[in-house]
Amino acid sequence: MRPLYRHGHAFVLTLVLALSLVPTQAGAQEGPAGVRVDPVIEEVMRQTTPVLGRVIARDSVIATQVEGVVQTVFADIGMRVGRGDPIIQIDTARLESAVARFEASRAEAQASVSIAQEALDRLQGLSGSAAFNQARFDEARQQVRAARARLTRAEADLAEAQLDLDDATITAPFGGVISNRAAHVGEYLRVGDPVVTLVNDGDLEVEASIPSERFEGLADGMLVTVELDDGTVHEAVMRAAIPVEDPLTRTRVTRFTPVFGDTSKPIAGNQTATVLIPVGEEREIVSVHKDAVINGPQGAIVYVAATDGTAQIRPVTLGLAVGNRFEVLSGLEPGTLVVVRGNERLRPGQPISFPDRSAPDAVPAGDGPPQADAGVPPTSG
Repeated sequence: MRPLYRHGHAFVLTLVLALSLVPTQAGAQEGPAGVRVDPVIEEVMRQTTPVLGRVIARDSVIATQVEGVVQTVFADIGMRVGRGDPIIQIDTARLESAVARFEASRAEAQASVSIAQEALDRLQGLSGSAAFNQARFDEARQQVRAARARLTRAEADLAEAQLDLDDATITAPFGGVISNRAAHVGEYLRVGDPVVTLVNDGDLEVEASIPSERFEGLADGMLVTVELDDGTVHEAVMRAAIPVEDPLTRTRVTRFTPVFGDTSKPIAGNQTATVLIPVGEEREIVSVHKDAVINGPQGAIVYVAATDGTAQIRPVTLGLAVGNRFEVLSGLEPGTLVVVRGNERLRPGQPISFPDRSAPDAVPAGDGPPQADAGVPPTSG
């Protein structure tokens, strides 16, 4: 018994580990543990680095094009308007009077043209006879030209007066939301005075200051990924990079045109947006769902659904995070089924059942390759 006593600690530890790997009699009598599994896959990955940016909502200060007193205000701060909706109505009494005056001037000019043309036609009818007078004919022809010029000027004056009358109703040039109102009922406006500020929330862009060393490989028209502060992920196209570098931060302002899908909250100007900039070439990787990974003192492990219907431990070495998955550097092969739900209660060798093989939090694949955050490896062995 003395040798057993000297090595008692090692003996007890070995016995405990052995017992932990053997299912108890009660566990053996229970049915298989219900779990959910997901296959290890092979996919193309593009490494990216996050750059903090913001959503840009284009806005415009709408100004009046005619002078006058504000008669009616149709829209106020916070209201949504469509293209062509009235915003401000300027009093039209003076403008309507101008239109009537120029209509009368046009009618007078039209009458003068008719009289001058009739006189010219009579003289032209005498052409070839002894009564024809060339000097009188030339004078009549000049009178017709002058009358037509006066008519043209009267028509132009009338068109301008009618345009001013139409512009007295200030309408929205595009759909959006009013963020500021500068005009009030009874206020006299001059040409160019601001009326409202209109935010075009239907024409949004994302702006980010990209470090100059990250510009290699970037080009107009490139597809990138944008993540909003609500966690939703969207695609965006690089539209343009401003060719001016900030001497302090060594960054260049770049604009992206996003294709926003569903979001958990309405998108607003200056909202935080993270742009994932590609920093490496596309490459093929083997990946495993994040829910399958269990981090322990000895490193990362997963439970594999073995062919004999039991769960077996498999140590793995992980690389970069790729969406809701991890890159697998070693330990797993494509097609291997790993447990993603119920693995926290499993014991090695325990029988399992998995009628549904789909991962519970699988993210649908987009049009482009999955992207990994550069320099942010997960915990791995």
